[in-house]
Amino acid sequence: MLNMNQNCDWDTRSGFVAITGRPNVGKSTLLNTILGRKVAIVTPKPQTTRNRIAGVKTLGKVQIVFLDTPGIHQHKHLINKYMVEVALRAAADVDVILFLVDARGITDEDREALKRILAKARLEQLIVAVNKVDLATPEEIESTKTELEETFGESQMVFISALKGNGVEQLMKMLIEAMPPGPFYYPEDSITDQPTSFMIAELIREKVFMLTKEEVPYSVAVVVEEVIKRKEDVWVVTAKIFVSRESQKGILIGKGGSLIKKIGQQAREELEALLGVRLFLDLRVKVKKDWMNRPDTLARMGYDLKQL
Repeated sequence: MLNMNQNCDWDTRSGFVAITGRPNVGKSTLLNTILGRKVAIVTPKPQTTRNRIAGVKTLGKVQIVFLDTPGIHQHKHLINKYMVEVALRAAADVDVILFLVDARGITDEDREALKRILAKARLEQLIVAVNKVDLATPEEIESTKTELEETFGESQMVFISALKGNGVEQLMKMLIEAMPPGPFYYPEDSITDQPTSFMIAELIREKVFMLTKEEVPYSVAVVVEEVIKRKEDVWVVTAKIFVSRESQKGILIGKGGSLIKKIGQQAREELEALLGVRLFLDLRVKVKKDWMNRPDTLARMGYDLKQL
């Protein structure tokens, strides 16, 4: 069902795969596992991913470009509306839609996300990855499978653990088979199309998610203002962390600057390992009231609202 190949003169195959689903089903974890390195930030909290993130996997004469997308959810802020639209647009213009669900059970949010995706794409384009099988009971897995079989055929389903890698090899075989003939879109050694400044901002935001609670992570945006390369292996990075209220600024800085120092330290250590450089990180916290609903501010932060 999923083999979309056609006769042509290309001796290579390539295509795009959108990784979709509700928030917190493991989309970014799966992308990182497939690529063998971290290109998308991962936290236990929903709505971590805000942009479409591309990851490139080249295997011999096949190249797959994965698009990690924000979770499809009900939105109450302009930034959330943007996130959902990014996901739906990605699903509308790819060769394969990889729809993730949690093996522990299908939720109404899953059903709504699938409904919105199918309004943009054909059913035969979908592969369903039932994730987190390592956390589910056999009864939960069987119940999830039974419900999915009402819509999808057996050849469209694969059971995986994105975190531990179970079933990912089988998933990759399915995706390789689904790639149409065509040229490579990126050089063979490419991993992602994201600029370094984006990756730096995302790593900082990840640490904010991990080290703060309640509404604070969702009220934070990070903008890298300057990257100065003093030497080939010594970088100086200046970044602003925006929050929507003065009280959140105090929480983020912490007593005597303790929390912002911890955020900076953890981000710096991971970035140095990722980039292979010595990095000096200057973080500044700024209040931008209600930035999540202000088109002008969102545009300056790099969110392309033209697609809304």
